[in-house]
Amino acid sequence: MIELVTDDYVRKQDAADPLRAFRNEFLIPRHGDREQAYFCGNSLGLQPKGARAHVEEVLDKWAMEAVEGHFTGQAQWMSYHQLVREQLAHVVGAQPSEVVAMNSLTANLHLMMVSFYQPTIERTAILIEAGSFPSDRYAVESQLRYRGLPPHLCLIEVEPDEWNGTISMQHLERVIAEHGPRLALILWPGVQYRTGQSFDLKEITRLGHAAGAMVGFDLAHAAGNLPLQLHDSGADFAVWCHYKYMNSGPGAVAGCFVHERHANTERPRFAGWWGHDQSTRFRMGPEFVPIPGAEGWQLSNPPILGLAPLRASLELFERAGMDKLREKSLKLTGYLEALVRECLADTLQIVTPSETDRRGCQLSLRVAGGREQGRSLFEFIATQGVLVDWREPDVIRISPAPLYNTHADVLRFVSAVEAWRA
Repeated sequence: MIELVTDDYVRKQDAADPLRAFRNEFLIPRHGDREQAYFCGNSLGLQPKGARAHVEEVLDKWAMEAVEGHFTGQAQWMSYHQLVREQLAHVVGAQPSEVVAMNSLTANLHLMMVSFYQPTIERTAILIEAGSFPSDRYAVESQLRYRGLPPHLCLIEVEPDEWNGTISMQHLERVIAEHGPRLALILWPGVQYRTGQSFDLKEITRLGHAAGAMVGFDLAHAAGNLPLQLHDSGADFAVWCHYKYMNSGPGAVAGCFVHERHANTERPRFAGWWGHDQSTRFRMGPEFVPIPGAEGWQLSNPPILGLAPLRASLELFERAGMDKLREKSLKLTGYLEALVRECLADTLQIVTPSETDRRGCQLSLRVAGGREQGRSLFEFIATQGVLVDWREPDVIRISPAPLYNTHADVLRFVSAVEAWRA
């Protein structure tokens, strides 16, 4: 263990990293005369250096061509959203026709629930995890109320069954079996934001479909973090944001997946003209004819300036590859876990599952001594140039992102905690 906490060890590990050059593709915030050790990619990813050029391309086109920019050049605005389609499909393991970049995550979630939450007399319930991200719970509850259904009867929240606040697949299977006959929709996270626990999307989809329910996922903390196989999972839909691991800027345009089996169905939806068949869109006819696939759920023309940074980020993901990123992620998060257990066990308790197939980049760490001690630690390490994420009442979330974090960053975090204890 002594070797693991030496500068020489981390230098050798980082020098041998085949993805080490990608760190130079990002703008790393500075702390004094050195770069931060930035571990908040699960909240806001760093800016790719290439983002500025894509944004300036749009601004220049607007300045020089005005409305004609919709129709000229490879990056014309009419089809701009399609420039990210194939690379985005690679990141989430989907067919290009199954994905679209549009709106925000919660807006997309509402649009999906309009289509995929269709309660009947027998099936009215929506199943989510207890302690879900507030925006998801607000959206689900409001959908129930909009349909005149009482949340206290129709919202099923699965409580944790494991000591660290996580949920075993066996427990989830029991709950689905118990409530199956009245389930209309299962909405589940790919990675739970508070604990960092990841889930088997394919198995949850299998269980949900066997029970007769639709199954959708919130992948806010999974997209760009884990190698996803959305098409093969069989999920009906999924939604996610692009400002976390996908490094596309604050409030970035979000993503949406609709499985190809729903591509040509006349499923109910809120319609908008950008989801209308492209060949007849500008005839301005009264009848809505949806584009087959996920693009048929678009409402309005996309914000081009908002999509531009996503192009820069996806270019990096395409070059790196999700499998190689996952390989590095396992090394970084495993190194962090080992140092916390060996050097900081009396200060930090790891909440996130230790099994690598049940977590992504993030480790959630409960600080001994409660909130007061936790805030003291959180604020102190920030003065050392180590930026992590705080969740009430006593949890620090730290996410070594493989595109730009290093073993040296991880060791710097551990050294900062040790300095606080001294």
